[in-house]
Amino acid sequence: MSNIIVEQRADPWVYLHTDGYYYFTASVPEYDRIELRRSSSLEGLKDAEPVDIWLKHESGVMGGLVWAPELHYIDNKWYVYFAAGHSDAIFAQRIYVLENASANPLQGEWVEKGQVTTDWESFSLDATTFETGGNRYLVWAQEDASMGRGTNLYIAQMSNPWTLQSKQVLIVKPDQPWERIGHNVVEGPAVLQRNGKIFITYSASATDHNYAMGIISADASSDLLHPDSWIKAEGPVFRSHEETQQYGPGHNSFTTTLDGSKDILIYHARPYKEIDGEPLFDPNRHARAQAFTWNADGTPYFGYPGKFI
Repeated sequence: MSNIIVEQRADPWVYLHTDGYYYFTASVPEYDRIELRRSSSLEGLKDAEPVDIWLKHESGVMGGLVWAPELHYIDNKWYVYFAAGHSDAIFAQRIYVLENASANPLQGEWVEKGQVTTDWESFSLDATTFETGGNRYLVWAQEDASMGRGTNLYIAQMSNPWTLQSKQVLIVKPDQPWERIGHNVVEGPAVLQRNGKIFITYSASATDHNYAMGIISADASSDLLHPDSWIKAEGPVFRSHEETQQYGPGHNSFTTTLDGSKDILIYHARPYKEIDGEPLFDPNRHARAQAFTWNADGTPYFGYPGKFI
């Protein structure tokens, strides 16, 4: 029942480009660099040669833990969004952006575009971007000190791939019990557009077996910067499953088969429940892939981790 595509890679991101390649990036167990690999098949990613495109700074900003890179292709350039701490405060995560004008992102020069400036300075991570209605948006997780420890999800409109042009708007906070196990956390947003709707999946709670995925949705024609446009589902839509021995599934992304006939969920999960020490430093969150389908009401149906459709 294994559906692993790359072992020991958490927070997996897969992007199918027009050149016919799947591009893959994720958090590495050392949290010290950003690597890319590509393959003409999802199965081939496991054996594809990884290329280190960026290393954490030896000191100062971007010198702490490096988390959850994402690769996007915008206006004929490649961009990587990632979070990194400070060398003197390795968990002081902030969001940064890299840019590459090469046709192949495993080649060429990656230029640091700097930190994404949000409305306030605090722990922030897991930025993702999407375009709809001629506008580009950023969605990310950030802590609001006035609300206590933990993270919420925010959305803002962008003027370019590294700059926000609107105020940030709160769209998800950890207000359900399943989102508050171990930590009050919602994070890892991923965007799926279909059937006139915009869906954003997210992950919640501590990064052990309690980690699971939730979902919000909005009409594509609505004001995405108005919090009332977003409807939050009750309970998780993808969670640990004893039968398949996949635990803590989450921090997902989306892709398709090469011919576009099937939608594919990319996520990480561990093959065991018990963890010694801090879950973040257990390396065996493996990147996995499985097909998903759609309900009659137009919402995605993910099944359970390890289910093959």
